[in-house]
Amino acid sequence: MELELSTPALLFSAITLLMLAYTNRFLAMASLIRGLNERYRENPEEVLLLEQLKNLRKRVHMIKNMQIFGVVSFLLCVICMFLIYQEFKMAANVIFMLSMISLLISLFISLMEINLSTKALNIELGDMEESFKQSKGPFKFMFKDSKDPSIKS
Repeated sequence: MELELSTPALLFSAITLLMLAYTNRFLAMASLIRGLNERYRENPEEVLLLEQLKNLRKRVHMIKNMQIFGVVSFLLCVICMFLIYQEFKMAANVIFMLSMISLLISLFISLMEINLSTKALNIELGDMEESFKQSKGPFKFMFKDSKDPSIKS
């Protein structure tokens, strides 16, 4: 297969949108971390916060790596286009392959970060469930404990 100039150019929009998504994840997480930092300063012994902070540290590291591999993929696409323009076909093929591998690594790390993100949400949900179970509010029926005879289905 002949590698044409339009082939790596197609990745430009995809990588750009991907980098935008990664940046939005980073900004949302930065805001969350700042909020948790304030909560932590108010109550440093809160176990839920410590679990969240460990999770967030891993996620920040993963997002940094996602962005790095995304940028490397983008740079390699530009280099590939330059090599195609200069008619260095073999080098362009190798660089394009490296660009695709870099993009694949970035997407794989993104998948792992989504998994960690889900765990963080489950920590929050678990805390909210405990609060509802202990309250006498209208949602107590949703968290019925089979051992509690005072709750009717």
